[in-house]
Amino acid sequence: MKKVLKILSNTLTYVLFAVFLLMLFLVISSKASGGEPQAFGYQLKTVLSGSMEPTFQTGSIIAVKPLNTDERKSLKKGSIITFRESEEKLITHRVTKVLGTGQNVSYETKGDNNDATDLQPVLSQNVVAQYDGFTIPYAGYFISYASSKTGSALMMVVPGLLILLYAGYTIFQAIREIDSKTKNTETTKTA
Repeated sequence: MKKVLKILSNTLTYVLFAVFLLMLFLVISSKASGGEPQAFGYQLKTVLSGSMEPTFQTGSIIAVKPLNTDERKSLKKGSIITFRESEEKLITHRVTKVLGTGQNVSYETKGDNNDATDLQPVLSQNVVAQYDGFTIPYAGYFISYASSKTGSALMMVVPGLLILLYAGYTIFQAIREIDSKTKNTETTKTA
């Protein structure tokens, strides 16, 4: 029984430490990239609207791969792209038609849940990234919160406090065990 408890204790310690490191990575990554975390060469984007449902649920996180100039000009019909609509706004929609060739490529796009195509074609130089098939439903709410000042602080403090509390509990258990052994030794000496 003690061996099982020790294994569970070690597992819990590793999990808490891993959560702490993940939170640290997400906070630092989102601050370094200006708000959107990156991992393994992919940008993690939060889906803010239902325009691509059922492909992506609102609040999901999607992984998109940044594209170079040549890749931006060679996208195909059906590709899901993230593009810059304005300086502050990124949109992720599906390519419904490729317009032009060579240096003058643009794309007609549409959200899967929208009735009509987007009003303006997307110039290839405005394409930021392409969706690569990885989605985590509803985790975007967590990332958005973690990117805020309050969320950043909590994402660092809460796992750290959990580790400290668990360390305190472990120390308390060790002291109790030592006291128990000491009392047993004193009892056998007096008897």
